[in-house]
Amino acid sequence: MPLPSAADPLLRELDRWHARRAVAPLWLRDDDAVAATPALERMVDLTVRYAVPLTLAVIPAHEEESLRNLVAGEAHVAVAVHGWDHANHASDGVKKQELGPERPAGLVLDSLGAGLERLRAHYGARALPVLVPPWNRIDAALLPSLAALGFQALSVYGDETAGPMPLINTHVDLIDWHGTRGGRPQEVLFSDIAMRLARMAEKGGSMGLLTHHLVHDTAAWSFLETLFAVTSAHPACRWQTLADFLPPRASA
Repeated sequence: MPLPSAADPLLRELDRWHARRAVAPLWLRDDDAVAATPALERMVDLTVRYAVPLTLAVIPAHEEESLRNLVAGEAHVAVAVHGWDHANHASDGVKKQELGPERPAGLVLDSLGAGLERLRAHYGARALPVLVPPWNRIDAALLPSLAALGFQALSVYGDETAGPMPLINTHVDLIDWHGTRGGRPQEVLFSDIAMRLARMAEKGGSMGLLTHHLVHDTAAWSFLETLFAVTSAHPACRWQTLADFLPPRASA
């Protein structure tokens, strides 16, 4: 397919990686999965076409059999725990969050443990021990207790920082949440990804793309197909699974 000029910043950055004989690791997280909707089926089909591993952040309380059946038939799809029910418990005037300090910590942690157990029961090895907090927010006081529940990593949005739980974050959000609530402009997205790769060239890390299949518009779908076409054809990048970035398990 013809590539738009908007992709030029990414292509130039990938060429710089190639000149160093380096390969940039990319990964894809799609949030709010509960059922095999037409939008999710389209997402899965697109990732199959370009051999892009896909991690679905699944809401355990609302997860349906149709989602299990879809994942079972797609070897490149894994799931992570997207809170428990994606309910907002924040006070008025506070940014939305399910895993904030508004409720007793024990209650919140019990729900997260139940979410991981449910996904493991339904998806087996496809269920990764990764917590994706709804709205990418979690009370820091909960973090030291996550490992005891079976979690090995946390995935939110933004640069990774040191803390009690390893972070495998997303860094570029496909959706314009404060404007159209559809896909952000292609030139902005390609530029953001190129800047993330330039940062990785200096400091390491990965490039996590965050998507939400349920709200994708024409612009979002068009960008994804173009991005996958660009990256699948370039030797200086590789789409990897979230599992590739998990820290090694500690020896017993």
